[in-house]
Amino acid sequence: MTDIKTFGSVCSGIEAASFVLKPLGVMPIWVSEIAEYPSRFLAEKYPDSPNLGDMNNIPELINSRVADVPDLLCGGTPCQAFSLAGWKNGLDDKRGQLTLKYIDILNEIDSIRLEYGKERAIFFWENVEGVLTDKSNAFGCFIAGLAGLEEPLIVEKWKSAGVVYGKDRNIAWRVLDAKYFGVPQQRRRIYVVGGGKDFYPERVLLEEGGIISDPYKTTDNRAQQLSLFPTGTADKGTTGTVVNKLCKVVNDIKIEAFRCYSDCLYAAYGTKWNGNAAANNGSLYFAQNGRLRRLTPLECERLMGFPDNYTYLPHCTPTNRYQATGNSWAVPVISWIMKRLIAYNTLPKTALPPFVDKENYQIILLDDFTDQGHGYLNASDTCYDYTVSSMLDIVDTEPDEQFYISPKGCDGILRRKYQHNSGMNSRLEEILKQCSLSYQAS
Repeated sequence: MTDIKTFGSVCSGIEAASFVLKPLGVMPIWVSEIAEYPSRFLAEKYPDSPNLGDMNNIPELINSRVADVPDLLCGGTPCQAFSLAGWKNGLDDKRGQLTLKYIDILNEIDSIRLEYGKERAIFFWENVEGVLTDKSNAFGCFIAGLAGLEEPLIVEKWKSAGVVYGKDRNIAWRVLDAKYFGVPQQRRRIYVVGGGKDFYPERVLLEEGGIISDPYKTTDNRAQQLSLFPTGTADKGTTGTVVNKLCKVVNDIKIEAFRCYSDCLYAAYGTKWNGNAAANNGSLYFAQNGRLRRLTPLECERLMGFPDNYTYLPHCTPTNRYQATGNSWAVPVISWIMKRLIAYNTLPKTALPPFVDKENYQIILLDDFTDQGHGYLNASDTCYDYTVSSMLDIVDTEPDEQFYISPKGCDGILRRKYQHNSGMNSRLEEILKQCSLSYQAS
């Protein structure tokens, strides 16, 4: 039986974990953050959760009984190149050390839990999907450490989902994309869930059913409700009239998006908004009455699934808020996983393909949909109960003037496009040309 009542959080940021889990009755007994703005945010918004600070100190705090032992450990540590040999001999890369420290914390938690006759803790870890293709096999080292193995797991190619039954723990992972969970953002992340030998994490992360198509590319399903508005109909989101799937009029203000969903929101968006792919596809811009602007901090909160002004603190800057949201987790994805985790005891047993048996572990690698004979195992980036949405759903109708891009800035984006001979969204290019005319004439 799995009974989750408490959790601890590392690399806590603005605590998407607490935002999701507290309403579900799972209480944070501690958080861990050292950056200035997130630490101030945690003190303001979650004052009852002690901030343990540097996560490198947490194993000793747990061992000395200064920090309580939770039922669930949550974290999204940086994952840089490392090895199990490095784990034993010390690492030069401090960011890689944090991922290994996550395992140390989990081991210390389990040591005390086992001492008191409890099951091992459940753990949840999130990261960029690039960890699967890291040339140093970072993911194989990480999974091996979690499983309690002495050597890295080595496979020809890590797939986007899988299950490992290890010596100490069972682990499952799956890459999920936030744009299928109700926020209009393409944000593919790897989610790892695991626990002791009596815990079967595939029940949480994998699903059994049929094959489904990409809801953003089909016209005969729920995508119609949000991305194929009939001309002139009222929108269910911000009050206004929808002109087409990328344009609406609110209080005589014409608001245009350049794509139905955005590229991944990144932490440096507040200061580096004009030099990456989004500057060419326009997915992190809006146009209002023909003027180009960045997304506001409030729109970024909506893009991540947070309530309006969740990241606002007195005397904070927009850069603080951009960085905080870009570094956080997509709330609806976390909510989907955590609800299933809490309901674990009621979930049916998942039928799996045959494992590959190794000396100290068993492993299955999965992609997309696996035919089980009686149905399919869904390991794709789309859940069965998907929800699609549109950039028009997140519009802040009263953006501050500071978020508009100057004619000079528009001219610079356009100039870089021509210098690099790069492709660009045709409507974005048209607006950039219009906006840059006054700069070129000056």
